[in-house]
Amino acid sequence: MQHNISSIRTSSDGAWQGENPLNYAFPLLIVQTTLVLFTSRFLAYLLKPLRQPKVVAEIVGGILLGPSALGRNKHFLNLVFPSWSTPILESVASIGLLFFLFLVGLELDLSTISQSGRKAFSIAVAGMSVPFVLGAGLSFFLRKAVNGEDKVGYGQYILFLGVALSITAFPVLARILAELKLLTTHVGQTAMAAAAFNDVAAWILLALAVALAGNGSGGAHKSPLISIWVLISGVAFVAFMLILVRPMMSRLARQCSPEQDNVIDEACICLTLVGVMLSGFMTDLIGIHAIFGAFVFGLTIPKGGEFAAKLIIRMEDFVAGLLLPLYFASSGLKTDVAKIQGVEAWGLLALIISTACAGKILGTFFVAMLCMISVRESLVLGVLMNTKGLVELIVLNIGREKKVLNDEMFAILVLMALFTTFLTTPAVMAIYKPLRNLERELPPSEDEIRILACVHGPGNVPALINLIQSIYTSKKAPLKLYVMHLVELTDRSSSILMVRRTRKNGFPFVNHLRRGTKRDQIAAAFEAYGQLGRVTIRHSTAVSALSAMHEDICHVAEDRRVEMIILPFHKKWKGEEGEEAVENVGNSWREINQRVLETAPCSVGVLIDRGFNSTPSEQAAEPTTTMPKRVGFLFVGGPDDREALRLGGRMAGQQLAHVTLVRFLQREGNRREKELDEVALEEFKSDESVQYKEKVVSDVAEEVQRIRESRENDILVVGKGQLPSSVELTEHEELGTVGDILSSEELGIFPSTLVIQRRRETDENEGTFSEMI
Repeated sequence: MQHNISSIRTSSDGAWQGENPLNYAFPLLIVQTTLVLFTSRFLAYLLKPLRQPKVVAEIVGGILLGPSALGRNKHFLNLVFPSWSTPILESVASIGLLFFLFLVGLELDLSTISQSGRKAFSIAVAGMSVPFVLGAGLSFFLRKAVNGEDKVGYGQYILFLGVALSITAFPVLARILAELKLLTTHVGQTAMAAAAFNDVAAWILLALAVALAGNGSGGAHKSPLISIWVLISGVAFVAFMLILVRPMMSRLARQCSPEQDNVIDEACICLTLVGVMLSGFMTDLIGIHAIFGAFVFGLTIPKGGEFAAKLIIRMEDFVAGLLLPLYFASSGLKTDVAKIQGVEAWGLLALIISTACAGKILGTFFVAMLCMISVRESLVLGVLMNTKGLVELIVLNIGREKKVLNDEMFAILVLMALFTTFLTTPAVMAIYKPLRNLERELPPSEDEIRILACVHGPGNVPALINLIQSIYTSKKAPLKLYVMHLVELTDRSSSILMVRRTRKNGFPFVNHLRRGTKRDQIAAAFEAYGQLGRVTIRHSTAVSALSAMHEDICHVAEDRRVEMIILPFHKKWKGEEGEEAVENVGNSWREINQRVLETAPCSVGVLIDRGFNSTPSEQAAEPTTTMPKRVGFLFVGGPDDREALRLGGRMAGQQLAHVTLVRFLQREGNRREKELDEVALEEFKSDESVQYKEKVVSDVAEEVQRIRESRENDILVVGKGQLPSSVELTEHEELGTVGDILSSEELGIFPSTLVIQRRRETDENEGTFSEMI
C-alpha cells in the first residue's frame, strides 16, 4: 500500500469503523515503540550474565528488527515498519538523541579533563591517532574494493572512516568499568581520563567531517569556501556558548536552589529545555548536525550542583529509557547484513575489525608502556579504549545521510562496532584480575574496637550515632568506625555520573561530591561525632549493583578486620506517636542483609530503627545533646545471645547507657550450651551497673511481646538465635524468632531493636566470657 507522506493522518477512527490503526501515524508509532522496548529489554536480560552493556542489546535489537532478520519478511516490514513511517520514527528518535547528547555534555566536566595529567593525554592521543592513521590508509583500499565508494571524495571518506575507527565510547566505557569494579583502580581512572579526551576530540573531528562532507558524492563539486564558512561558524558558536551562555547558565542554576519555590524551579528547567532545542537548531542552521549544539549546550551547565541533578532526574529515564532505543531501532532498520555478500565482503569486515582493534590496542599499549604502566595494565587499557557505542552509530548514520557510506559499508562498520564492544568485557576479565584495591590492615590491638556501619542515607544516621555512643566509652578502648554509604549502581546515567566522581581512597569507592549532597550530610554528622572523643572515622561509598553489594560489604569487613557489621533494616518508622509511618526502602535491600548474614566474616547486627534518636534527622550532626539510653538485653541462650552479651559488656557502666538484662529460664535446652550461657552471664550478675532479671516462662514469644509493649526500653538487643520449632516465623526469617516479633509493623510501639548474629564459622568451643572481652 503506497502512501503520500503529506496525506498521512495522525490517528484512526477505530477498528469498529473498518480502519486499521497501523495505517495511521500515531498508533503505529505506539506499536513500534512498544516492540522496540520489549526487544531491547529482553535482549539486555539475556546478555546480563555476560555482563554486557545495555548498548549491545539495543544495537542487536535494532538489527534483528531490521531487514537483516525479522525485516526479511516483507509482510512484517510493511506492516510494522512501512517506508512512510520512517521519517516519523526518525524524527522522534532524533528528539531523544538530541536530549541524550545534552545529558552527555552535562556529565562531561571540562575542568576534570584539564586536570587528568600528561599520562592520560598521551594515551588518548595515541589511542586516537594510530587507528585514525590506519583507517585513513585503509580508506584508499576500501574506496576501490567497495562498489560505489569511489564516487566519494578522498577527504570526506578518510575523515569518516578515521573517526569511526578511532572513537572510544565514553558512557559505555564507564558502564563496563563500573560493572567490573575497575573504575577506581589505576587502570579505570586512566581509561576514563583518556576516554574523556577522546570524546572531546571525536566531537571536533565529527564536526569537521560533517562540514567537509556536504552531500558526500557531490561534495567534490561544491565550493571549498562553504566548508570553511561552516567551520568558522562552528568555532564561533562554541566560543559564544562557552564565553557568553555559560555564565548565564551559572546564574540560572543559582536561581534553581532548594530555597526557591517550585515556580522558579520549573521555569529554569523549561528555559534549559528550550535552550537545548535552540542550540540544536543553530548548529543545524550552520551546517553541522543538531546534536552537536545540544552537546555543547550541555557543557555550559554547571556541574555537580542541585540544578544539574534535577535536570538529570527529570530527563534521563524518559530520554534514555524510552526515546533513545528508537534511535538504535532506526539504525537497525538501515543495517542490512545481507548486503555483505561473498567471501570478499566478509573478508573486508575481518580486515576492518582487525585494523580497528590493532590500532587502538597496540597504539594505547605502547604509549602506556612508555608511561611506566605494567604490561598487563597497558594491554587492558588498549582493550578498554577499543569500546564503541552510541557516538559510533551517530558517526555512521551521519556518514550514510551524507552519502559518504553506502549500505554495504554502513552494515560492515555497524558490525565492527558491535563486535569490538561485545569483546571488551570478556577480554578484560580474561586479562586482568586485579587484587582488591585495599591493603589488608594489621589486626587491631587488644583493646581497639572496629565496627563497619552501613547506611542507606541521612535518615539512618541519628539512630546509628546513638547506638555507637551507647557502645563506645573512651575509658575502655579506642573506637575505629568505618562508615559505608551504600548506593545502588543502575543503568541510569546519574548512577554512572556518581561513580565517575569518585577517586581511590579505600574500598570499593570513596565519593567526593559537592556540598549539600547525601554523602556530605552523612560525613558531616559522623565527623561532628568523631571529634567528641577517641573515635577514628573512615568514610567510603560503595557504588555497586544490588546483587553484588554484599560482596563489597564483606570485603571491607574482612580487609579492615572489623568485629561487627551494623546493617540498617530495610524498614524504618518515622513520625511522632499517633502519626507514625513505615518507610520501606525495598525488598532488594533486605536481600542484601540476608546475603551479608550468610557470608560475613564477622558478627553482624541488623538495626531496626523505630525512633532511636533524641534529635531530628536534620540535626544529626549535633549529637552532643544525647540523653542516656535505656538499653534492654533479652537473653534466651545460644551463641548469638552470648555475642549480644559481648556488646552489653561494652555498654555496662557507661553514662549514656542504662543496661537491663532479662534472662528467660527454660527447662529445655542443650546442657553444653547452658554451661556456656552461665559463664557468659556470670559477670553481669555481679555488675552493679546492670539491672539483672531472671524470668521463668513457658512462652518466650508472649513475654517478648509484653516487654516490647511496656516501653521500658529505648532499644532492645537480642541474638538472632533459635527458639523451639513450635514458634513460627511470620515475616522476617533473617532476624530470628525474637527479632521477627520485635520487627512487627504494628505502629505505636516505641523500642528500636538490634538483632545480632555471631559469625557462623566460629568454633563453638569458646573460652570464658572474660577472655572474649
